[in-house]
Amino acid sequence: MTSTDSKTVSRRRFLKGTAVIGGAAAGSTLAAPAVLAQAPLVVRMQTSWPSSDIWQEMAQDYADRVEAMSGGRLSIDLLPAGAVVGAFQVMDGVSDGVIDMAHSVSAYWYGKHKGASMFGTGPVLGGNPTTLLSWFYAGGGDELYRELTQDILGLDVVGFLGMPMPAQPFGWFKEEVNTVADIQGFKYRTVGLAADLLQGMGMSVAQLPGGEIVPAMERGVIDAFEFNNPTSDRRFGAQDVAKNYYLASYHQAAEQFEFIINRPFFEDLDEDLRAILQYAVEASATANTAKALDNYSRDLAELQTGGVTVHRTSSEILQAQLDGWDRVIEEQLETDEFIARVLQSQRDWVERVTYYELMNAPDYRLAYDHYFPGKLAI
Repeated sequence: MTSTDSKTVSRRRFLKGTAVIGGAAAGSTLAAPAVLAQAPLVVRMQTSWPSSDIWQEMAQDYADRVEAMSGGRLSIDLLPAGAVVGAFQVMDGVSDGVIDMAHSVSAYWYGKHKGASMFGTGPVLGGNPTTLLSWFYAGGGDELYRELTQDILGLDVVGFLGMPMPAQPFGWFKEEVNTVADIQGFKYRTVGLAADLLQGMGMSVAQLPGGEIVPAMERGVIDAFEFNNPTSDRRFGAQDVAKNYYLASYHQAAEQFEFIINRPFFEDLDEDLRAILQYAVEASATANTAKALDNYSRDLAELQTGGVTVHRTSSEILQAQLDGWDRVIEEQLETDEFIARVLQSQRDWVERVTYYELMNAPDYRLAYDHYFPGKLAI
């Protein structure tokens, strides 16, 4: 018997034992101490984030909800990037059963198949992060994700998408960048299909985990970068290596967290525990969104008062990004049969859903400027 087989058997015995004890408890108060004495099933979950990052806290939000909803039958052993496998290796770690779960983003296994980026960092098409998350759950994205991971790549995983992230800033630059000419030749950090996009715009791209970005900037390996948000950026010291921070970009404008679970482990669980692991993703998305808006906005203000100049990315660069996405779509995405199907599915969804969203939404900027006049003049 292999160690993986032993783990599966021991977990199955735990779950069956829990059911027997639970049934005894229903018929006799004398069984209650046995229930309390039953050790929880420990789920080993690693993230792709340093322990100090706010995203590790967001993963903890998930862990807390799993433990509460399971009544203590499940306990998440939450580990930071590198504890068992590297930040970019969590997909393999989960598939191989080295860890039970991971909290990451799909762009981190883009090296296996460029289709990975279509589940978070593909062409924006006009939809926002919530639009694309809705596509995953209501527009057929979940089945396309299953096809890619299980059928095409042969990975032993199931996966769910979580919090719809606010659009990622264009990032950190030592000098102002207002035109496409200004960014030519920059050694820039990003991940996923955004690397192809920005290389096509004249940048030289390095794909690095978050914890390696500032050291790479200090050594001159890169001279500009993005990670994701003002809080993570501030915590790892982005403001110490650059002072110009550009918000608003199309390079990664619709990403979500990815929750990956080892498939044999998941399928061996009782039905209610499987449901808890799955639907806690949705519950944590609400908590994560509230935490993101609270922290990201506060840390942006702290960066500004600390000497960082905040800009909105210029219309010229934004238009060049859209033109760049056109080239990536034509030259890379539509030439791959699977990715082309994903892209068409997303187009169909965005065309219908975003039409409703944009036609129905009032001009929030107009209202904000009415109550906070001049605040947006950056």
